[in-house]
Amino acid sequence: MSRILAIDYGLKRVGIAVTDELQLIANGLTTVNAGEIFTFLRAYLQKEPVALFLVGKPKQMNNTDSSACEYIEPFVKKLKKEFPDIPVKRVDERFTSKMAFQTMIDAGLNRKKRQNKALVDTISATIILQSYMESLEYKLIKESRK
Repeated sequence: MSRILAIDYGLKRVGIAVTDELQLIANGLTTVNAGEIFTFLRAYLQKEPVALFLVGKPKQMNNTDSSACEYIEPFVKKLKKEFPDIPVKRVDERFTSKMAFQTMIDAGLNRKKRQNKALVDTISATIILQSYMESLEYKLIKESRK
């Protein structure tokens, strides 16, 4: 099977998370400088098969797109153009940064490590991926009951 790769895109940094080959477990992979994301993805895709890109979609509390979509949409457009054979799915990323920070606290990371924005971005991508996987699991369970 192929992996699912989640992207938490930012102007400076991009958090990356991937599933295992069986698409059972979400793992934080790395954080990449935004200007190097396509170079990173090309190299990664030469080593690992990817079935789906998940890209975080920032939303407001009223479910409208946030202003951050202005710089994320061009990235998504280029992602689709660069890798036309890999579907791209958008995933609501509300609260992922706060959840990532709380995860760091719960893991016992000290204050200095919690200020590592690259780590926050990687954890955020992992949360995006995990939430997607949980929603898939829910859909599969729901379908199996029919």
